[in-house]
Amino acid sequence: MRELDQGETFIVTRNGIPVGELTPLRRHRFLPAEAAVEFFRTAPRINYQQLRADLDAAADQDPTPRG
Repeated sequence: MRELDQGETFIVTRNGIPVGELTPLRRHRFLPAEAAVEFFRTAPRINYQQLRADLDAAADQDPTPRG
């Protein structure tokens, strides 16, 4: 259990045959606002026109019903 608490994953077997996987739960950790601001301060700038163009190219904007 200590290893599981430290992030280890285990394969559960029955007679040597894998039947499951035991993985640690993902715990939500509190992040102070100052740390989040500092993290995003170094993030790359977003080109919103390019983002919109990429989204429009990926998503079908035709309102005609399929059928």
